[in-house]
Amino acid sequence: MAEIPPNSLFSALAFVGFILAGLPIPWHIHSWHTGTCMYMLWTSLGCLILFVNSVARNDNVINWAPVWCDISAHYLIGASVGIPASSFCIIRRLYYMTKLETISVKKEEKRREIMVDLLIGIGLPCVVMALQYVVQSHRFTIFEQIGCYPFTINTLAAYFLVYMWPLVIGLMSLVYAVLTFRRAFLQKQQLKAMLHAGFFISAGHYWRLMALCCMEIIFTVPLSLFAIIMNTLGRQVPYVSWAWIHSDFSQIGQYPTALWQSSHTAISLEELRWSYILCAFIIFAFFGWAQEARDFYRQAF
Repeated sequence: MAEIPPNSLFSALAFVGFILAGLPIPWHIHSWHTGTCMYMLWTSLGCLILFVNSVARNDNVINWAPVWCDISAHYLIGASVGIPASSFCIIRRLYYMTKLETISVKKEEKRREIMVDLLIGIGLPCVVMALQYVVQSHRFTIFEQIGCYPFTINTLAAYFLVYMWPLVIGLMSLVYAVLTFRRAFLQKQQLKAMLHAGFFISAGHYWRLMALCCMEIIFTVPLSLFAIIMNTLGRQVPYVSWAWIHSDFSQIGQYPTALWQSSHTAISLEELRWSYILCAFIIFAFFGWAQEARDFYRQAF
């Protein structure tokens, strides 16, 4: 049986993560930092959902609230894409800043830039949530202590419709990060002058965003690759037909702790839910005590 931390510890930290990841959101909204706001929102709500699930299913697998399970299971699918997609929006914006291109302050063009970020950071996750239904053979699964969890049948189509997206987005972010660092090195004097003047964002905020994106890439690429490998080790089934996949859709899988902890999926399940807490604490470490955040707190309170 896999050794895991106590569920009570996870519940406490998940609730703390929900608060910490949400604290910097208001001043980022005020500053029109769309990608950062989406990153914080996906993470904060993910911590909240996992907190509720861990408390409600602490010692049982009873299907107390089917509608809640539907919502939380689909949210986890979306967040697995939404968090790296939001990071991609951030690094993409930083890349254009590093190119020393003029980022327009006109309302129409700023609105268009925000819409592009929203399409990537929210639109794409919603599309993946919809595509997951193609390979969703059961409504959802309930794991004791973990709670409601999406069920995706292990078939070849699932890798292209669901599993590959965090890895693909992480690799795209990696390319942008390399290009951004390269341009920052080649044009370091011009970039330094631009950041010192505070045309777009402060120098400290710029490098904190870069650090956040780099950490996201460091975790997203290997962990999503690990998840894909773990899925390939499990039993795979052919995609016979739409009717065959959804023939037993109403079935709810219910797994007590002793059962799921003794399976090969235990590591993946724990890695997924603890990753939200890690993201929340990283967000607060980078932005919760920044000068901009402290100024906003003083104005607000």
